[in-house]
Amino acid sequence: MTSFAAELVGTAILILLGNGVVANVLLRETKGHAGGWIVITFGWGMAVFVAVFAVALYSGAHINPAVTIGLAASGQFEWAEVPWYLVAQFLGGALGAALVWLHYRPHFAATADPDAKLACFCTGPAIRSPIDNFISETLATFLLVFAVLFLAKPEVGLGALDALPVGLLVLVLGLSLGGTTGYAINPARDFAPRLMHMLLPIGGGKRDSDWGYAWIPVVGPIVGALLAAMAFHALGWGLPVESTLSVK
Repeated sequence: MTSFAAELVGTAILILLGNGVVANVLLRETKGHAGGWIVITFGWGMAVFVAVFAVALYSGAHINPAVTIGLAASGQFEWAEVPWYLVAQFLGGALGAALVWLHYRPHFAATADPDAKLACFCTGPAIRSPIDNFISETLATFLLVFAVLFLAKPEVGLGALDALPVGLLVLVLGLSLGGTTGYAINPARDFAPRLMHMLLPIGGGKRDSDWGYAWIPVVGPIVGALLAAMAFHALGWGLPVESTLSVK
């Protein structure tokens, strides 16, 4: 498997399982309806675990543009590879979102709430305040990348990163910091599914895709990742690691 294919497949798995658990909880007449935030955060944590486990040997399992850019900025990933990784991640995000729609199609039609349908594709703020929402996404992604840099090891089978710790990391970020914006912490996780929400024919009707908010879960995570890389190296901690990160 090429690194491009691995990033595409890994991101598709991430979104299929991650947005899949959101759909299971929010859409009407599912077995998991009204399961709550704990179910969603646990599902996302396990989605990261599965996606990393599946493709880390082939691409390092970035599955997140913020991680790829952060690694490149810290000198641990080639800038020449960044565009290909980003294209694969956004394509994978779109594919994963389309598969969630296909899987839950009758339940989208059975759900009257257009906000719940949108939430099955992308994130939104609990309290709409652009500055605060931006800070939330930046801080959560900073912690994600900063912690993963300590989890990364120079020589381990799964692309130099164990899959379970990063899944648990995403779980605790969701439990602790996810209540403000839904913790996108991944531009491909938000932008590509938001685009699919706009394009797909969703049964029972849908609202607009909230493009006025869409810049926050894209720019915030990138800024957070860059700050994490800068802090990690400015403090002189850790050994150089390879492209080994994975996130929600």
